[in-house]
Amino acid sequence: MSAALDASRRLAGKIALITGAAGAQGRAAAMTFARHGAKLALADIDETRVQEVRSQVEAAGGEAFAVGVDVTQEASVRDMVEASLKHFGMLNVLYNNAGINNGGPTEAERDVDVVRLPIEIWQRMMGVNLTGVFLCCKHAIPALIAAGGGSVINISSTAGILGSSLSGHTYSASKGGLNSLTRSMAAAYAKHKVRVNAICPGSLEPVMRFGIPRTPERQKMLESNYPLGRLGTEEDVVQLAVHLASDESSWTTGAVIPVDGGFTSTS
Repeated sequence: MSAALDASRRLAGKIALITGAAGAQGRAAAMTFARHGAKLALADIDETRVQEVRSQVEAAGGEAFAVGVDVTQEASVRDMVEASLKHFGMLNVLYNNAGINNGGPTEAERDVDVVRLPIEIWQRMMGVNLTGVFLCCKHAIPALIAAGGGSVINISSTAGILGSSLSGHTYSASKGGLNSLTRSMAAAYAKHKVRVNAICPGSLEPVMRFGIPRTPERQKMLESNYPLGRLGTEEDVVQLAVHLASDESSWTTGAVIPVDGGFTSTS
């Protein structure tokens, strides 16, 4: 770790559980949280890749534990939380990063408009994006309360604020539900000093929607949607997450925060 990053260990002493830790955003969160001093329980349905992320964190000087989880299955989520507590003894941060978007490459697998939408796609996306967060909170929030309070960070989307036919109707609905769940849990658990907030990213680099290949023209079109003139990065999201996980945000709860280059301000 660099001296500059070492000097700003804003999460020192905190234990953070990150779901979806094997993906690009999850890995970025893991590496950044570790640089800021957090010890990490890393969870993902892909047990091989999440072990690779654990190894990367440890190679950079951090401390991490990896566990497999299917966030749609309550027994799996319960086992994830219990294993994390057995390893670290406590939990201060729950980072609900696991999520899916738009299904697969064919229309039969894809999140499309309501009239053409297969019920299986609706159920799967709701299962991961909304039920999965509910289950993780159900089993992890008691641990946060036992630790004297903590932070729940839900990764949502601007599609949950505005709706989006491009993102798919199920995806928008799942993220809109997540935003409402965030606010409701924030109100319910504030008395226990558990803060609950949601981050709503816009389009991040790299973007591949519906199997459409990236071209300079498409890149320019996507960037034109954002007043700041560029797409976001994983680091744009993670830096806000560090703030929400840290004691710096001790008076912030129930917030649904766009990280979108100004997109929602002009829509």
